[in-house]
Amino acid sequence: MAQLRIALAQTNPVVGDLSGNADKLLEWTRRASDRGAHLVVFTELFLTGYPAEDLMLRSSFVEASVATLSSVAERLAGEGLGELPVVVGYLDRAGVAPRAGQPKGAPLDAAAVLYQGKVVIKSAKHHLPNYGVFDEYRYFVRGDRMPVIRLRGVDVAIAICEDLWQEGGPVSVVAETGAGLLVVPNGSPYEMDKDDVRLELCARRAREAGCALAYVNMVGGQDELVFDGDSLIVDASGELVARAAQFTEELLVTDLELPAATAELGELRVDAHDGTIITVDRLLLSDTPVEPYEPEPPVIAERLDDLAEVYNALVLGVRDYVTKNGFRSVILGLSGGIDSALTATIAADAVGASRVHVVLMPSRYSSDHSITDAEELVRRQGLNAQVVPIADVVTAFEKEVELHGLAAENLQARVRGMLLMSLSNEHGHLVLTTGNKSELATGYSTLYGDSAGGYAPIKDLLKTMVWRLSEWRNAQPGPPPIPENSITKEPSAELRPDQRDTDSLPEYDVLDRLLSDYVEKDMGRDELIAAGHDPELVTRIIRLVDLAEYKRRQYPPGPKITPKNFGRDRRLPITNRWRETLG
Repeated sequence: MAQLRIALAQTNPVVGDLSGNADKLLEWTRRASDRGAHLVVFTELFLTGYPAEDLMLRSSFVEASVATLSSVAERLAGEGLGELPVVVGYLDRAGVAPRAGQPKGAPLDAAAVLYQGKVVIKSAKHHLPNYGVFDEYRYFVRGDRMPVIRLRGVDVAIAICEDLWQEGGPVSVVAETGAGLLVVPNGSPYEMDKDDVRLELCARRAREAGCALAYVNMVGGQDELVFDGDSLIVDASGELVARAAQFTEELLVTDLELPAATAELGELRVDAHDGTIITVDRLLLSDTPVEPYEPEPPVIAERLDDLAEVYNALVLGVRDYVTKNGFRSVILGLSGGIDSALTATIAADAVGASRVHVVLMPSRYSSDHSITDAEELVRRQGLNAQVVPIADVVTAFEKEVELHGLAAENLQARVRGMLLMSLSNEHGHLVLTTGNKSELATGYSTLYGDSAGGYAPIKDLLKTMVWRLSEWRNAQPGPPPIPENSITKEPSAELRPDQRDTDSLPEYDVLDRLLSDYVEKDMGRDELIAAGHDPELVTRIIRLVDLAEYKRRQYPPGPKITPKNFGRDRRLPITNRWRETLG
């Protein structure tokens, strides 16, 4: 057996910031060197940031990525780090002639090894995911090679993200290479319960490959996606060896005992068991094992519970959207209700209370407790607050145009949206929208009113989860940030006298179970009824959800935490005569 100390750089790159990401690569490689690492591994498409979407179809962007890769290899050597091999993801292009049905420029989701000032070997992702949030057939052509580097007498294979998740392809041929370690750079977005799935997958693939497996995942927010890190290492039997924390940058340094390399160097062509042939490229970096040394104790970070995971994902999503887009502060309407209370709390935890501005906008129908609950939350959290009554503004509108019923109710919401957007214009705040997934699903929101804004922190939370998260946050150490009355009182939009959400919607525990099955599990009407949902309610709610598609299309982005969010995951036509209730 041979020893090897590897460093997994669980980092937060910024899409499009090639120079900044290159600087971060140098900084984290130096940290790995200072820790005595023999290999450092960065994440999928680290140099470009991920996902870069249609930027990857621009020749200038691909060229900049390739140029940055070469220059950062030279910089590593120039700063005395050239003897430490670095595995890094970047954007490359395939050397193939353009053809119909192929992404423009034939981009590659690639990984390279940097060593002694050069790009010494490279490969590209073989399996291209095209489900859920992924559109990779749009962006990439597939690779058909797998590098194996011999480092300090150990053969180390490299595969990229989806190649681990699918059967066949590069991972399926690792056992035939005799590699002692498989390293996998990833850009794997968060959704609830994914950490358990991820560990089981890595364990299974390690057993199939017959070698240890090191999985390094990025961390951070990118528009709707949140990446949770959760990098990990398992041994050849699938047992967990080391694991990084969730939702934070970390250099996970781990000592491994691995089998010494015995395979012959040279190219090898192997059946990938998916109808393709994978070419294994072997490269000798160093054949002499490291001198025996005392290993460091492995780190296995404690796992967050389910609600803590969701809350941390939302906080990270908000923080990165604000900071990466250059906003100094955020603003939202604070009603005293649970949705705006939780949104304000997430914002304060994400960017600090001093950068959160709230506006209390009471109307003629606002209850006394709405104002006092909002004021109490401001006091508890130290937010910046102002009160702007809207009654006179609404009256001014009503003097010029006659409105009744729902139109009159929505006018109040639109006045509030206009005020928030005006204050955003004046002071440069990012407007946070406070609607939840139950409201978005059923269309229980006002276009250009409570749906106005730039980012929607709780967009992917069903109402019942809003309550659960609020109670969880109040149970954490320190004074509870959310007034108890905001959690326990009956929800109301307060746009007419004595209004309650249940005037228009069923009880949320009933509604949310139905929405979860229809929206997130894609059950049809018959399946929903067979699952125990009331047939009349099924018909009614399906109709509300289907008719509200045009509203959702105009809603701000927000962090994805469920298997199917409104946005990247669920894309339905607005103009559409199919009705699940009619067939």
